[in-house]
Amino acid sequence: MSEALAAALLRLPPSCGPVRLIGVDGHAGSGKSTFADRLARALGGAPVLHLDDIATHEELFSWTGRLATQVLEPLREGRVARYAPYDWTARRFGAPRPLPPAPAVLLEGVGAGRRELRPHLARLIWMDLPAEESWRRGRRRDGEEQREFWDDWEAAERAHFARDPSRPHAHLLVRQLGRGYRLSEGTTSIFLTFGDERSAPREHPFQHPGHDARP
Repeated sequence: MSEALAAALLRLPPSCGPVRLIGVDGHAGSGKSTFADRLARALGGAPVLHLDDIATHEELFSWTGRLATQVLEPLREGRVARYAPYDWTARRFGAPRPLPPAPAVLLEGVGAGRRELRPHLARLIWMDLPAEESWRRGRRRDGEEQREFWDDWEAAERAHFARDPSRPHAHLLVRQLGRGYRLSEGTTSIFLTFGDERSAPREHPFQHPGHDARP
Protein backbone atom coordinates (compact mmCIF):
# COMPACT_ATOMS: atom_id res chain seq x y z
CA MET A 1 0.00 0.00 0.00
CA SER A 2 1.35 3.40 -0.92
CA GLU A 3 2.95 5.43 1.82
CA ALA A 4 1.77 8.53 -0.05
CA LEU A 5 -1.90 7.64 0.47
CA ALA A 6 -1.34 6.90 4.15
CA ALA A 7 0.55 10.17 4.60
CA ALA A 8 -2.22 12.11 2.84
CA LEU A 9 -4.85 10.61 5.13
CA LEU A 10 -2.84 11.43 8.24
CA ARG A 11 -2.58 15.06 7.13
CA LEU A 12 -6.36 15.42 7.18
CA PRO A 13 -7.95 17.16 10.17
CA PRO A 14 -9.51 14.82 12.77
CA SER A 15 -13.17 14.06 12.12
CA CYS A 16 -14.34 12.24 15.27
CA GLY A 17 -12.73 13.80 18.33
CA PRO A 18 -8.97 13.28 17.88
CA VAL A 19 -9.54 10.49 15.33
CA ARG A 20 -9.44 10.55 11.55
CA LEU A 21 -12.18 8.04 10.84
CA ILE A 22 -11.74 6.51 7.37
CA GLY A 23 -14.71 4.65 5.88
CA VAL A 24 -14.15 1.76 3.45
CA ASP A 25 -17.47 0.87 1.82
CA GLY A 26 -18.57 -1.24 -1.14
CA HIS A 27 -20.71 -4.21 -2.03
CA ALA A 28 -20.27 -7.46 -0.14
CA GLY A 29 -17.48 -9.42 -1.80
CA SER A 30 -15.80 -6.35 -3.33
CA GLY A 31 -12.52 -6.70 -1.39
CA LYS A 32 -13.08 -4.15 1.38
CA SER A 33 -11.44 -6.14 4.16
CA THR A 34 -8.28 -6.93 2.21
CA PHE A 35 -7.86 -3.31 1.15
CA ALA A 36 -8.62 -1.97 4.64
CA ASP A 37 -6.12 -4.33 6.27
CA ARG A 38 -3.38 -3.25 3.84
CA LEU A 39 -4.19 0.41 4.32
CA ALA A 40 -4.09 -0.12 8.10
CA ARG A 41 -0.56 -1.50 7.82
CA ALA A 42 0.50 1.49 5.70
CA LEU A 43 -0.94 3.73 8.42
CA GLY A 44 1.39 2.16 10.96
CA GLY A 45 -1.02 -0.41 12.36
CA ALA A 46 -4.20 1.65 12.47
CA PRO A 47 -7.14 -0.08 14.19
CA VAL A 48 -9.80 -1.57 11.88
CA LEU A 49 -13.41 -1.95 12.94
CA HIS A 50 -15.24 -4.45 10.72
CA LEU A 51 -18.95 -3.70 10.56
CA ASP A 52 -19.55 -7.47 10.44
CA ASP A 53 -18.82 -7.26 14.18
CA ILE A 54 -21.57 -4.67 14.68
CA ALA A 55 -24.32 -6.11 12.46
CA THR A 56 -26.39 -9.19 13.36
CA HIS A 57 -28.64 -11.66 11.53
CA GLU A 58 -31.66 -9.63 12.64
CA GLU A 59 -30.01 -6.24 12.07
CA LEU A 60 -28.09 -6.46 8.83
CA PHE A 61 -28.24 -2.67 8.47
CA SER A 62 -30.06 -1.42 11.58
CA TRP A 63 -26.95 -1.09 13.71
CA THR A 64 -26.28 2.66 13.60
CA GLY A 65 -27.42 3.29 17.18
CA ARG A 66 -25.20 0.53 18.59
CA LEU A 67 -22.19 1.83 16.65
CA ALA A 68 -22.82 5.37 17.88
CA THR A 69 -23.10 4.32 21.52
CA GLN A 70 -20.24 1.81 21.63
CA VAL A 71 -17.78 3.44 19.23
CA LEU A 72 -18.48 6.96 17.98
CA GLU A 73 -19.32 8.61 21.29
CA PRO A 74 -16.21 7.36 23.15
CA LEU A 75 -13.90 8.20 20.23
CA ARG A 76 -15.41 11.66 19.93
CA GLU A 77 -14.51 12.21 23.60
CA GLY A 78 -10.99 10.84 23.11
CA ARG A 79 -11.72 7.69 25.12
CA VAL A 80 -11.07 4.05 24.29
CA ALA A 81 -14.21 2.60 22.72
CA ARG A 82 -15.40 -0.89 23.64
CA TYR A 83 -17.68 -2.82 21.32
CA ALA A 84 -19.10 -6.33 21.63
CA PRO A 85 -18.41 -8.27 18.40
CA TYR A 86 -21.22 -10.42 17.05
CA ASP A 87 -20.55 -14.14 16.60
CA TRP A 88 -22.27 -15.15 13.35
CA THR A 89 -22.05 -18.85 14.22
CA ALA A 90 -23.24 -18.71 17.83
CA ARG A 91 -25.65 -15.84 17.03
CA ARG A 92 -24.71 -13.81 20.09
CA PHE A 93 -22.41 -10.98 21.09
CA GLY A 94 -18.99 -11.78 22.50
CA ALA A 95 -16.75 -10.15 25.08
CA PRO A 96 -16.06 -6.44 24.52
CA ARG A 97 -13.00 -5.45 22.52
CA PRO A 98 -11.11 -2.16 22.90
CA LEU A 99 -10.81 0.33 20.05
CA PRO A 100 -8.33 3.11 20.91
CA PRO A 101 -8.68 6.71 19.68
CA ALA A 102 -5.71 6.34 17.32
CA PRO A 103 -4.75 9.10 14.84
CA ALA A 104 -6.51 7.04 12.13
CA VAL A 105 -9.20 4.37 12.56
CA LEU A 106 -10.65 2.41 9.65
CA LEU A 107 -14.37 1.62 9.55
CA GLU A 108 -14.81 -1.21 7.05
CA GLY A 109 -18.02 -2.77 5.82
CA VAL A 110 -21.15 -2.40 3.74
CA GLY A 111 -22.80 0.81 4.87
CA ALA A 112 -19.68 2.50 6.24
CA GLY A 113 -20.59 5.53 4.15
CA ARG A 114 -24.24 5.80 5.20
CA ARG A 115 -25.63 9.27 5.79
CA GLU A 116 -25.60 9.00 9.61
CA LEU A 117 -21.87 8.22 9.56
CA ARG A 118 -20.62 10.59 6.86
CA PRO A 119 -20.37 13.62 9.22
CA HIS A 120 -17.91 11.60 11.34
CA LEU A 121 -15.68 10.49 8.45
CA ALA A 122 -12.47 12.23 7.41
CA ARG A 123 -12.61 10.34 4.10
CA LEU A 124 -14.89 7.79 2.44
CA ILE A 125 -13.34 5.15 0.18
CA TRP A 126 -15.53 3.08 -2.15
CA MET A 127 -14.45 -0.30 -3.58
CA ASP A 128 -15.57 0.26 -7.15
CA LEU A 129 -16.68 -3.24 -8.16
CA PRO A 130 -20.24 -3.72 -9.47
CA ALA A 131 -22.75 -5.42 -7.21
CA GLU A 132 -23.34 -8.54 -9.29
CA GLU A 133 -19.63 -9.22 -9.70
CA SER A 134 -18.98 -8.61 -6.01
CA TRP A 135 -21.79 -10.95 -4.97
CA ARG A 136 -20.56 -13.70 -7.30
CA ARG A 137 -17.16 -13.48 -5.65
CA GLY A 138 -18.71 -13.62 -2.20
CA ARG A 139 -20.85 -16.62 -3.05
CA ARG A 140 -17.87 -18.51 -4.48
CA ARG A 141 -15.89 -17.77 -1.34
CA ASP A 142 -18.60 -18.83 1.13
CA GLY A 143 -19.85 -21.90 -0.69
CA GLU A 144 -23.24 -23.52 -1.13
CA GLU A 145 -23.91 -23.76 2.62
CA GLN A 146 -24.32 -19.96 2.73
CA ARG A 147 -26.65 -19.74 -0.28
CA GLU A 148 -29.77 -18.85 1.71
CA PHE A 149 -27.90 -16.20 3.67
CA TRP A 150 -26.63 -14.63 0.44
CA ASP A 151 -30.15 -14.62 -1.03
CA ASP A 152 -31.38 -12.62 1.96
CA TRP A 153 -28.27 -10.46 2.03
CA GLU A 154 -28.49 -9.37 -1.60
CA ALA A 155 -32.08 -8.23 -1.15
CA ALA A 156 -31.19 -6.32 2.01
CA GLU A 157 -28.14 -4.69 0.42
CA ARG A 158 -30.12 -3.61 -2.65
CA ALA A 159 -32.72 -2.00 -0.39
CA HIS A 160 -30.07 -0.27 1.72
CA PHE A 161 -28.18 1.33 -1.18
CA ALA A 162 -31.46 2.29 -2.89
CA ARG A 163 -32.33 4.32 0.23
CA ASP A 164 -28.86 5.49 1.14
CA PRO A 165 -26.19 5.17 -1.60
CA SER A 166 -22.57 5.59 -0.54
CA ARG A 167 -20.74 5.73 -3.87
CA PRO A 168 -21.89 9.26 -4.88
CA HIS A 169 -20.35 10.58 -1.67
CA ALA A 170 -17.00 8.77 -1.91
CA HIS A 171 -13.81 10.84 -1.99
CA LEU A 172 -11.78 7.97 -3.44
CA LEU A 173 -12.74 5.07 -5.73
CA VAL A 174 -10.64 1.89 -5.60
CA ARG A 175 -10.55 -0.64 -8.41
CA GLN A 176 -8.73 -3.92 -7.81
CA LEU A 177 -6.45 -4.99 -10.66
CA GLY A 178 -4.65 -8.23 -11.38
CA ARG A 179 -1.49 -7.00 -9.66
CA GLY A 180 -2.72 -4.23 -7.43
CA TYR A 181 -5.18 -1.35 -7.15
CA ARG A 182 -6.09 1.70 -9.19
CA LEU A 183 -7.27 4.68 -7.17
CA SER A 184 -9.16 7.64 -8.60
CA GLU A 185 -11.01 10.59 -7.19
CA GLY A 186 -14.71 10.38 -6.37
CA THR A 187 -17.45 12.34 -8.02
CA THR A 188 -18.35 14.90 -5.37
CA SER A 189 -15.07 15.88 -3.74
CA ILE A 190 -11.42 16.38 -4.65
CA PHE A 191 -8.98 14.11 -2.82
CA LEU A 192 -6.23 16.19 -1.22
CA THR A 193 -2.80 14.71 -1.79
CA PHE A 194 -0.14 17.28 -0.99
CA GLY A 195 -0.41 20.68 0.64
CA ASP A 196 -3.65 22.62 0.69
CA GLU A 197 -4.18 22.97 -3.05
CA ARG A 198 -6.83 21.02 -4.94
CA SER A 199 -5.20 18.28 -6.92
CA ALA A 200 -5.95 17.58 -10.55
CA PRO A 201 -7.94 14.36 -11.16
CA ARG A 202 -5.65 11.40 -11.65
CA GLU A 203 -5.29 7.71 -10.95
CA HIS A 204 -2.87 6.19 -8.43
CA PRO A 205 -1.52 2.68 -9.16
CA PHE A 206 -0.37 0.61 -6.19
CA GLN A 207 1.28 -2.71 -6.99
CA HIS A 208 0.06 -5.17 -4.40
CA PRO A 209 -1.66 -8.49 -5.13
CA GLY A 210 -4.97 -8.97 -3.42
CA HIS A 211 -7.99 -11.19 -2.92
CA ASP A 212 -11.18 -10.82 -0.98
CA ALA A 213 -11.08 -11.96 2.62
CA ARG A 214 -14.65 -11.52 3.86
CA PRO A 215 -17.94 -9.80 2.91
